[in-house]
Amino acid sequence: MITTPLRIILVEDEETDAVLIKRQIAKIVEKPEIKVVKDLPGFEGIFTSFLPDVIISDYNLPTSTGLDIMQLAKSIDETIPLIFVTGALDDDELAADTILSGASGFILKKHMNKLHEKLEPLLRQVVYNMVQHEELRERIRKNKIAVHQIYSYLDSMKADDREQRENIAKIRKNLDKFNVDDAE
Repeated sequence: MITTPLRIILVEDEETDAVLIKRQIAKIVEKPEIKVVKDLPGFEGIFTSFLPDVIISDYNLPTSTGLDIMQLAKSIDETIPLIFVTGALDDDELAADTILSGASGFILKKHMNKLHEKLEPLLRQVVYNMVQHEELRERIRKNKIAVHQIYSYLDSMKADDREQRENIAKIRKNLDKFNVDDAE
């Protein structure tokens, strides 16, 4: 059982499939928060306000495809994991292309009662990546604090002689080259 709460957007146009997928997720995620939408406009409306940890999408939708969902999601957050769960995709090349285009996984619906077994390793990877990303954010935050402390120290120094002022200016110039915001 995955104990980390997960925020999930489920893009599924078939109501019965949405209910079944939600049940399968509940078997492996202790506290899932799932928002269900039926199409691309519905997804677009909720994506930025809900801020999901993962997107699970049917590939074949009435007015669009899962690739459209993925393109929109990745244009806003290129790190968002997207897992396709679809009824039929006979084209192996298309399945490979979706993975190469950035999908985190691809599962067929034909054995819906065992969907949780296929979904669990993918969702565990999502949780692992979330933890890694959070650790990276924390290191960046600490680096920003350190840089700020260096600036504060430099500001407090008495630069009485010319050589010391020049050295402080060089340090400031080098610090300005290091933009921690680019690391995020």
